[in-house]
Amino acid sequence: MNNIEDSRTQPTVLVRPTILIVDDADENLMIMESILAKEYSLKLFNNAKAALDDAFANPPDLILLDVMMPDIDGFEACRRLKANPKLVDIPVIFITSKNEDEYEETGFAVGASDFIHKPINAPILIARVKTHIKIKFVMDYLRNENVRLQGSAKQSSSELVEVIKMLWGSPFVKF
Repeated sequence: MNNIEDSRTQPTVLVRPTILIVDDADENLMIMESILAKEYSLKLFNNAKAALDDAFANPPDLILLDVMMPDIDGFEACRRLKANPKLVDIPVIFITSKNEDEYEETGFAVGASDFIHKPINAPILIARVKTHIKIKFVMDYLRNENVRLQGSAKQSSSELVEVIKMLWGSPFVKF
């Protein structure tokens, strides 16, 4: 019997997206955890300072961020996240009980991707998180593919110059 394993029989390991959830109300954290824990790896924080420290050390795939919190509010936390090059592309969805337009205007101005209003509606939370995770993964793929293609184009250009030199001598010498 052949000892070579067929890769089609190997199990595929799927990494669950990581969501950082920040809300100063423990009951809101518990509600979001109960809704999202089945599909996502969650990191729960009841203060923005600890959440920011964790995000800087271990960037998540998405952040759910309460607007109204003591010490550092959600708007300031989002500003700090978006100022960090490692975190600028991570979607931030604000969770808020405020329905005034100026809150959403400010949120989008500081870099929010979306808003979810309290009380939390499970189907809305699931749909928006799923949508923004998909968008993030597609954008990450496109950025990585762009870098790969740019490197490939530079490599191809270098190889073409070498082929021309071998065939014709220096491409800068006139005959």
